[in-house]
Amino acid sequence: MNEMMPQAVREALKEGVVIPAHPLAVTTDRRLDERRQRALTRYYIAAGAGGLAVGVHTTQFEIRDPAYGLYEPVLGLAAEVMDREAPADFIRIAGICGKTAQATHEAEAARSLGYHAGLLSLTAMGGATDDELIAHCRAVADTIPVMGFYLQPAVGGLLLPYRFWRRFVELEGVVAIKVAAFNRYHTLDVLRALAESGRQEEITLYTGNDDNIVMDLLTEHAFQCGATRRSVRFRGGLLGHWAVWTRGAVELLRACRGASLSSEAVPQHLLTRSIEVTDCNAAFFDPAHDFAGCIPGIHEVLRRQGLLEGTWCLNPDETLSAGQYEEIDRVYRAYPHLNDDQFVAEHLDDWLG
Repeated sequence: MNEMMPQAVREALKEGVVIPAHPLAVTTDRRLDERRQRALTRYYIAAGAGGLAVGVHTTQFEIRDPAYGLYEPVLGLAAEVMDREAPADFIRIAGICGKTAQATHEAEAARSLGYHAGLLSLTAMGGATDDELIAHCRAVADTIPVMGFYLQPAVGGLLLPYRFWRRFVELEGVVAIKVAAFNRYHTLDVLRALAESGRQEEITLYTGNDDNIVMDLLTEHAFQCGATRRSVRFRGGLLGHWAVWTRGAVELLRACRGASLSSEAVPQHLLTRSIEVTDCNAAFFDPAHDFAGCIPGIHEVLRRQGLLEGTWCLNPDETLSAGQYEEIDRVYRAYPHLNDDQFVAEHLDDWLG
């Protein structure tokens, strides 16, 4: 697996970076808008992101539907832009899902397109035993380095207990874990399993907990492991939330890293920022309606900035929820210091060119 993870990329992953989950740009007739798809990739690179996750939930799982056949084309488009414009240590992550045959096929496709790791969703493995889940993960890790993924059940994820994570972190091909459980108890299961394994220097934690982004990044999580006390930290984030206002996300991660490395108390303004970010996420991700509008919410922000033409998804039933547009209006007014609209406006014509 070493050839899939160049040393510079491995070091960047360990240090911790902003990794937006890449949306899908479609036209009004729900066809891939290649021009705007490329523009999105250029935006994330220019905004200072350290990597991209393509083919994940934010990219819409429907890209795998044979009626669209967009999984490899979408990964390929992003790879073309990253080849030309991204730095050498830019982390390329492909979303991987399905049962083992599909997942290993996607892993092979991602590897052939130059992706460094696969974000492995286990949603399709509902009902599997721990042994079956571990065998599935091992099969994918034999093909491409794996970033584990604890996806919250509200959007299709499985409940994965401590005993699963304790075995998962022993797999040789695991390089990182994205925790998006949206639940402190479930998040702690992953963190404790990693600490007890002693592999916290080999496996890097990335937050996907959109309701707790800043606090995840600020907190040292310490565990008593026999006679040894070990601590683990979230080093970066892989987030659909960071698919918008990405320039600000890069600045936020930098501020959180500085605070976490300091011996001083966490600044009050970062604790306040934590609530501001969570409030914005509530507007974008639509927990008021069980996250039904989470992808259109991201699209709406990108539409306002001119990066997308509309909020359309491949699934015509996936639209903004009642009142969600107004909620996005509200957080725009409440937290003008968080958006990067001016940065986007200055470069939009170049990205779309």
